[in-house]
Amino acid sequence: MAERLQELPLFLLQTVLFPYAHIQLHVFEDRYVQMVRNCIEKDLPFGVVLIRSGQEVGGYADPYMVGTTVQIKEVLELGNGLMDIQIRGEQRFRIRRIDESKPYLVGHVEPVFEVDTEDEPRTDALVMRCREDFHSWIAQLVTKQGFNIQIRFPEDITALSYAIANMLPIDNLEKQRLLELTNTMERVSSLIALLEQELVNGATTIGLQRLNSEHLKEWISKN
Repeated sequence: MAERLQELPLFLLQTVLFPYAHIQLHVFEDRYVQMVRNCIEKDLPFGVVLIRSGQEVGGYADPYMVGTTVQIKEVLELGNGLMDIQIRGEQRFRIRRIDESKPYLVGHVEPVFEVDTEDEPRTDALVMRCREDFHSWIAQLVTKQGFNIQIRFPEDITALSYAIANMLPIDNLEKQRLLELTNTMERVSSLIALLEQELVNGATTIGLQRLNSEHLKEWISKN
């Protein structure tokens, strides 16, 4: 196994990042500035992992074993060595061993693959239900702000499940569970239950704070 493992610098956060999702990071700690600059110079990815225990800033933190590799899409230099970076989630990985010899953690990782989804009527029905529930949830949020919406869903079912999981206002442990699933339809079924609970509860303050034009630009056209 060791011969197949890839060395991957790790950025530990109180955030779960899914494949295809975009987030901005403010990089200010010396260890992460060093790590990110090395990745930029060598055009290398790094991995984002959720903190299991410990602090996000300063000191040691213990990561969950499944995270997401990222590519750096934009860099904004702020002076004094600080920077803001836009990153995009790429592929899930599992940490098999951790190297603590550098200022930042380096994982020896292997890819996490999704199992094939069977093409059957039940699959189509669950995906349609998930799309409809998500559309209803988004409509519940944005129509309060006076918008009409059209949602452009990803064609790929797995990409759809990641996108919905990324946007839902659920806690990090639930997001981590969804990230670690390797069966798309199991993830879709979980999302249906979560979405329908959100619809019962109504649009929450957390959801309204979480969603903005940047989050929705690939999903919604105003008309």
